[in-house]
Amino acid sequence: MIRSTSIALVCALSAWQAQPAFAYIKFGVPAGGRTVTLKWSQTPRYFVTTDTVPGVSAADFQGAVARAFATWEAVPTSTIAYQLAGTTSARPTEDDGSSVLGFLDRPDLDRVLAATDFVIDVTTGALIESDIFFNSAFQWSTAGEASRFDLQSIALHEIGHFSGLGHSALGETELREGGGRRVIAAQAVMFPIAYAAGSTEGRTLKADDIAGITDIYPTSDVNATLGSISGRVTKDGQPVLGAHVVAFDPSDGSMVGGFTLNNQGSFSIGSLSPGPHIVRVEPLDDADTDSFFSATARVELNFRVMFVDRVIVVPRGGDSGSVAIAVIGK
Repeated sequence: MIRSTSIALVCALSAWQAQPAFAYIKFGVPAGGRTVTLKWSQTPRYFVTTDTVPGVSAADFQGAVARAFATWEAVPTSTIAYQLAGTTSARPTEDDGSSVLGFLDRPDLDRVLAATDFVIDVTTGALIESDIFFNSAFQWSTAGEASRFDLQSIALHEIGHFSGLGHSALGETELREGGGRRVIAAQAVMFPIAYAAGSTEGRTLKADDIAGITDIYPTSDVNATLGSISGRVTKDGQPVLGAHVVAFDPSDGSMVGGFTLNNQGSFSIGSLSPGPHIVRVEPLDDADTDSFFSATARVELNFRVMFVDRVIVVPRGGDSGSVAIAVIGK
C-alpha cells in the first residue's frame, strides 16, 4: 500500500516543487519570487478528531498520534516540537486554519493509507495549516494486530510530511501478484510504501529520517559537529537528474540518502557523522518516481548501481568537497 503525501497548496497557490536539501527532498513553495522551504516558524498546534473506527477508540487514536509526535520530538539534533491543542469535531482537509488529524472514508483511494495536505500563505510562504487524514476504508490497530495497519507507524510517516519532509528512497521492494509492491526492508520511516498490515516496523526512526528532520530544524551546534558529502552525477558526460545517492557509515551501519535535484546533477547529503563513508548511486526503481518528483520531471533510470571507488571522509563541521560520479548505462 502506498502511503503518500497530498500537497494541497491553496490561497491561490496551485503548484509545488521539490527543493534541493541535505539528506532529503524537502517541500518548497514559490512565494514572493523565490522558493521557500516548507517548515513551521513556531511550535505547531494540532487537534485530533473524536471520530473512531472499528478497533481504534478516540483514546487509542490520540495516544498513538501522541507517541508518533513524541518520537520526532526526541531527535536530539532537532528543535522540532508540537503541541496538542485538544479534540475537535472538524474533519481533516477542511481549510479552517486549524491543523487536524483524523479519519476519512476514502474507498476511492484504494492504495492510500493516509495523506497530508497544507495551507500556505502565498505571499510569504508561511505554513498556516497542515491536516492529516487516515483512510478508514482500511482496517486499523494501535496494538500491532494481524491484518490491520499500525496507526502509530503510519502517523509517524505522515508527521514527517507535516513537519516538511518529503519521501526517502531507502527501501527495497518486490512486485506483488495482482499489482503493487511489497516492502522487503526499509531504512527510513519516510519510504513511500508501507509495511504490510500487522507490522510495527515503521514505529522507529532511522538515520535517514533523523538527518532529514535535523536539516530542517537543526540545533545550534549541528553545523559544528556534523558534516556533509556533496558532488555531481553524470552519465556519458551529461548531468543526471533523480539519481539516488546513499552515504553508508561502516562504523555503525547507518545510511542516509539524497538525490540529484537539479539540471547540473548536483547532490548534497548532510547531517552525517564525521568519518569515512561509502557512497553508492542507484536509479529510483523501488518506488514510483512521482513519489519523489513531479510527473513532468525527466528522471534518469537507465543506469547501473555503482559505488564510488574510494572512501569519502566527512569532516566535522564541513563538507567532503565535490565528489564526481560517472554512472554507466544499463
